[in-house]
Amino acid sequence: MPLRARQRCHAVLTGLTALVLPLVLTAASAQAAPAPAPAADTWTEVGSDRADPLTESQGLASVEVPAGSPNRYTGIGTIPLGLSARGWNHVGDPDASYDGHYVEPYQRDDGNTKMFRVQAPDGRWSEYVHTLSPGEARNNSWSAITPDGQWMLSGEWGTMNRLLVFPTPGVNPATSPSANLPQAATVHLDHAVRDVQGCDFLDATTLLCSSDDPEGALFGITKPLLRIDLSAAPDGTADVTGHVTALRQLPLRSGCSGSFEAEGVDYDRRTGTLRVIVVSPGFCVLTDSKTYRFTRS
Repeated sequence: MPLRARQRCHAVLTGLTALVLPLVLTAASAQAAPAPAPAADTWTEVGSDRADPLTESQGLASVEVPAGSPNRYTGIGTIPLGLSARGWNHVGDPDASYDGHYVEPYQRDDGNTKMFRVQAPDGRWSEYVHTLSPGEARNNSWSAITPDGQWMLSGEWGTMNRLLVFPTPGVNPATSPSANLPQAATVHLDHAVRDVQGCDFLDATTLLCSSDDPEGALFGITKPLLRIDLSAAPDGTADVTGHVTALRQLPLRSGCSGSFEAEGVDYDRRTGTLRVIVVSPGFCVLTDSKTYRFTRS
């Protein structure tokens, strides 16, 4: 049931736009499981900002080009009506290449495709559709562009031992809006991950990822921040492996009790700031959902 689980927050926010209130508080506990062994990285919380439940509840990205560009966010309220009318009713965690190409991942409830919507630095939008490979989940939770800009990683919902590698739409010359966006390679993980909601590159061979894992059995904590060290920089010509480490539990603080949802992640190399969205339970999705900021120490 990956689609139904992945769209739990989507369904709640759709209800908000239709003004169907009150929201139902869930009964799940927000208690943390025992912490894992200390990891090589330490990311310390340094602040937070309120995350709007309609427009900042799915993902975020820092955009370097054009200079002075504001941070970008996604949520049900950012999906264009034309896309929604064509069935693209869920947007995930976006990313931007260092030259200013901004990529949003989209999914739908039916069919055998997923879509990446790209805005070029000159402001023009284009759409790149990927036909699912055999066994590939329909979910399109996030996109993460390699530092060289040529390749893009994406992930599937549920418990997975892989990440998918694509040529970056709109950047890699092998891509075209009029042709299928093919999967180029795979990242094989040495440890299963569950419900990854976003990843971003720290450097050419290191990813930071947010996991919405509600169980905690994989790493000893729920809602972990993960680090994935790749055996090589993805170049689309061969598969690579990834070593997975849980760094810490993401903050789970709210005036409401129940199930939090870890969402998208962004690393801004200009400031060394990592940002992660955590959506609050129940009615507090409206009041105290947060984008948390972290720095490395």
